[in-house]
This record gives sequence, structure tokens and C-alpha cells, in this order.
Amino acid sequence: MQKFFLYARKSTDVEDKQILSIEAQITELREFAKRENLEVIEEFIEKQTAKVLGRPIFNEMLNRIEKGEANGIVSWHPDRLARNSVDGGRIIYLLDCGQVTSLKFPQFWFESTPQGKFMLNIAFGQSKYYVDSLAENTKRGLRQKVRRGEYPGPAPIGYINDSRTKTIAVDKNKEKLIHQAFELYAQRNSRMEKIAHFLAQHNIKSRSGKLWHDDRVRRLLTNPFYYGHFRYAGEIYEGKHEPIIAKKLFDQVQEVIKQRGKTD
Repeated sequence: MQKFFLYARKSTDVEDKQILSIEAQITELREFAKRENLEVIEEFIEKQTAKVLGRPIFNEMLNRIEKGEANGIVSWHPDRLARNSVDGGRIIYLLDCGQVTSLKFPQFWFESTPQGKFMLNIAFGQSKYYVDSLAENTKRGLRQKVRRGEYPGPAPIGYINDSRTKTIAVDKNKEKLIHQAFELYAQRNSRMEKIAHFLAQHNIKSRSGKLWHDDRVRRLLTNPFYYGHFRYAGEIYEGKHEPIIAKKLFDQVQEVIKQRGKTD
């Protein structure tokens, strides 16, 4: 008699936005299994992308199938099982070996025949193609954004991500204090530790909300974003955002950092 494992998965990836929630998948799959008279002996639930290897719950399920605990899988669609060629290939191999004798999907027809395996291979291939295309389109979109002078990331301290205009704007509550921090260091009588104290004293927290230390201060003082440029993929680009300091002040600070070296 066939025994099934139920597998439900949803990640926070863009390609999963339109997929049913975990709870909705489980409800639908339970009802589907009941209609099809499938004996589900255990449910496996995972909140992780299927485009990379190493899903622990998925691997546990297949390992237990290899031990003979079950010989079938119920899932919403083949793309819930695999979005990469290795995991997809592993399922096909288990079908070829007879360790998996049945796959049941409410959203996809499958039977363990040469034609069925061929269609399953196509479904896995389409899932991988979709992920690869999405990744390439995302990269292309980021490159276009960078070329327009738009920083594709969270705003540094002293700026805010304006959700209304989809731009990065100066944080008027912190602008002057950030400017002062650069000026203090450029005067050569303030070290990293003093700048950290200055920022903490004025309730300026790091982006992670943690206390300032020398490395965080150094990252702030060497960030070209503050004079109107930004660093992306190892290159410096001119940004469309409003600078907080002049390039001259930034260069003065870099010179002080260079002269002091790592003894600061």
C-alpha cells in the first residue's frame, strides 16, 4: 500500500509571492489527499527557498523515503519540491529506482510513466528557468537603477528611504550631526572613539541600532554617499541624492584617516 509524505513550502522570495500561504497549502493538500484516498503518514513544512541546495526538511523527507518509510509525496506543484536541477534530479532518480512510486499534485498531472517523468522534468526545468530569468532581470534592473544614479539599497545613517517617492532623502533630524561628525574628524583633534561618543551622545544610532565603535565610525566616515556618490559592486557612481557634505570635506577626512592609519 502506498504511503505518502505531505510537503508544503513557501519562502519570502519574489517568485513565491503569488503562492498560497503555508496554512492554505496544508488545508488544500489535506482536502486533496482525502478526496484521492491517499494515506498521508506525516507532514513536512518548510519556509525556505528551493532554488538553492540544502533544505534540511526536504532532505530529511527524501532520506526517510530512501529508508522505506513512505513511497509517495503530496505537494501543491512540482515547483514546491525543486527549483534547482540537483533536487529535481534526485526526485527523478528516486522514481527511476522505484523508491518513489507516486507524486500527487492538485495543480499538476503526473503518473510514473516515461511520459509522466518527461513532463515532470519539464516542470522542474521551467521552475529553474523562471528563477534564473528572475535573477537576471533583477540584476539588470539594479544595473539600470545604478546607471540612473539611484542607490539600490537601504539609506545610510543621515538619510531615509522615502516610500512615497521611492527615493532616498536627507534625514533633516540627523543631517547637521552627521556633518559635524565629519568636521570634527577633519580637524584632527578627534579620534574614532570621540566621534562614536559624539554620535551616541546625540542619540544617533547605527543602522543596526547597535552602539557605535571604531569600525562603524570608520565605515561612516569613508562612505562616499555623504558627498553625493555611492559605492556599488566595487565601483563608485554619482548619485541623484542630495549630499550632506562637500567632496572637499570628505577628502580631508580621508587624508586624516590615511595619515593615522589603523592606530586610530
